[in-house]
Amino acid sequence: MAATKGNLVYAIYRALTHGFSPFLYLHLRWRKHRGLEHPLRWSERLGRPSLPRPPGPLLWFHAMSEIFVNLVQKFNVGEGVAVIPVIKECIRKRPDLNILMTTTTSSAFEVIKNRLPSGVTYQFAPIDTSAVMDAFLEYWKPNAIVLMESELWPNLILDASRKGIALALLNARMSTKSFNRWSKSWLLPLISLMLSKFSVIIPLSNVQAINFQLLLAPPSVIHLSGDLKFAVEESVISERDMRSIEDLKEQFAHRQVWMASSIHKGEEEVILAVHKVLMQEHPHLVTIIVPRHPQHGKDIAQELQKKGQGVALRSQGDKLIPGTNIYVVDTLGELRHLYRTTPIAVIGGSFLPGFTGHNISEAAAAGCAVLTGPYVGHFSDMISDMRRINPLSVLQVSGQSELEQALERLFRDDKVLEAQRVAAKRAYHTLSSGIVARVWNLLDDQLLKHALS
Repeated sequence: MAATKGNLVYAIYRALTHGFSPFLYLHLRWRKHRGLEHPLRWSERLGRPSLPRPPGPLLWFHAMSEIFVNLVQKFNVGEGVAVIPVIKECIRKRPDLNILMTTTTSSAFEVIKNRLPSGVTYQFAPIDTSAVMDAFLEYWKPNAIVLMESELWPNLILDASRKGIALALLNARMSTKSFNRWSKSWLLPLISLMLSKFSVIIPLSNVQAINFQLLLAPPSVIHLSGDLKFAVEESVISERDMRSIEDLKEQFAHRQVWMASSIHKGEEEVILAVHKVLMQEHPHLVTIIVPRHPQHGKDIAQELQKKGQGVALRSQGDKLIPGTNIYVVDTLGELRHLYRTTPIAVIGGSFLPGFTGHNISEAAAAGCAVLTGPYVGHFSDMISDMRRINPLSVLQVSGQSELEQALERLFRDDKVLEAQRVAAKRAYHTLSSGIVARVWNLLDDQLLKHALS
């Protein structure tokens, strides 16, 4: 009965996405015009390949963002980055497999392209309409599909299952909003049908595992292994980029430094207010601001310059001359290296209602004292895991006032700062140990042995 209802809801979804196809095409053209889609490869979103399919078995890794039928897409680059260690392990253990990687936006492409191993085929992800998804699957003919985090796309999942393609969901998670939506009586049959098609689901926490079971995922396919976002690799850095980072360290030498990373619009007001207070006691302070989107960084710098504030902009190669206390990073793909330049990292996307935090593991891996705001969404699991190992590993503040007090204490007491840095790094290493191997073993045993038999 439930499967019948699920198929009925899916038929409605399939018809709606088919009917909206012309509008989705126009929407993609509009996004291309605004620079939100790749200027040359945007048609890949319509299932039109730009590269030949390599011969032999193929495994498709897909990372994107959590949306259902919304036209506005909010890509979480961390999903794509988190799966790269698994891809590398797959290549090491199964060199006979071809790997196809898809993400959504051009900004994600810019971050991920240089981190992918050679030989991996990259394409932009197809939109979830029946015709586009069918064309994509027919061309690439994957033997198995590995989806990341919250990729519950009905046409992708059900069309793949109908074609006999095995499915896995890694770092599986669902926001409270999404869980409540899928739990509604008219959508529960559809999500139940979709989850029944997976050979393995690996949630990022016990809470998420329970959520998937409440949505009627088969208990036999749910396995825990840890949060893949802890699997931060030592990335290869070019000699030029290394010189740039070392130069920045020299500029910061003998100055008190803190970084506010992954800042969203509106949060800069909190960060700049804290900066202003700290400057009263620490006139040689340097505040590094790394907005989530580069254009936001340019906007921040422009506003500060209008007010007569000294500010250095990374994309311009500006130096920290005397009187300049704010360094704005308006570039992509440098964050993990920039964490090496600061002893303190405040993780943004967490200081205003409606935000859901960002990955703290890269800052912890770099040995930063890690602070975050109160609005952290599903990253609360990551924070709880680290604090369970050592309460000093992550400091979660309630807002601007507590952030000011916390930073003041860190700048005033070197022993407190060092204790938090050590705690963060040790907690990270404890939680990251063995994750990739555990995930790979589950994929190999629960997915690939059946898909390639």
